[in-house]
Amino acid sequence: MPPSDLSKQSKDYQRIEKAIHILEETAFLQPDLKKLSTQLNLSEYHFQRLFSRWAGVSPKRFLQFLTLEHAKSVLDKSRNLLDATLDSGLSSVSRLHDLFLQCESVTPGEYKSRGEGLTISYGFHPSPFGECLLATTENGICGLTFIQNGDRDNVMEFLSRRWKQASLKKEPRSTGKFMDQIFSKNPDRKTPLYLYVKGTNFQIKVWEALVRIPQGALVSYQDVARYLGRPKSSRAVANAVANNPIQYLVPCHRVIQGMGAFGGYQAGPDRKKALVAWEAAQIQEELA
Repeated sequence: MPPSDLSKQSKDYQRIEKAIHILEETAFLQPDLKKLSTQLNLSEYHFQRLFSRWAGVSPKRFLQFLTLEHAKSVLDKSRNLLDATLDSGLSSVSRLHDLFLQCESVTPGEYKSRGEGLTISYGFHPSPFGECLLATTENGICGLTFIQNGDRDNVMEFLSRRWKQASLKKEPRSTGKFMDQIFSKNPDRKTPLYLYVKGTNFQIKVWEALVRIPQGALVSYQDVARYLGRPKSSRAVANAVANNPIQYLVPCHRVIQGMGAFGGYQAGPDRKKALVAWEAAQIQEELA
């Protein structure tokens, strides 16, 4: 995907997120698409084109993916398949759009050294879900964080805090090479993307479980805790999810509350809903 396409998608996303936020603020029971398009300073025609271009579905269909009823339905279906999905990495939900990921965790010595002697390249890039910070090492991707409200300093602080002794170098040309592979709708399933993760043993177990949840599926914090053999540790799972340093690739957005509510997200609840609905749209397009 050319950088220009990612830039266009990133700009489109800003309006998508605003539409989701308006829906949240006004608590529409039935979305008034004409009113939404007016508030986004778009004609109904261009409003339709915006969603078709960004998500591949109509606004009405996209917004249906954001309902509590839809979330509950997907949650129930995913829960029935959860053990098989996490154990094998496969389910009835297609994985054609999922990336081939290989996770490597830091050694105990590397964890203790807090990144001493490690060089981390980073860059800010447009994505289909807004601007993001991508950070890489010679061992793999160690950070992907979506930027909220244009606050680059906040995500840089998060990266620096995780790798206190590492050398951080701004090298967008180097990190930009990964963007197409990360956000391609048809990723190369033969070429793995390597993730280099740093966390406690429990956090890493949670993140490894999340990587196995396929696109289009949703699970609860309780489901993940149960799978890990810690059924009473849903709060600890939630903390691990909240501290996920590699958003999107480690799909913490696919974990929601047990009653179907989307819950919080490090990069903002509106972005979480956009991610979930966008993935649902991709699955629908594939099955059509």
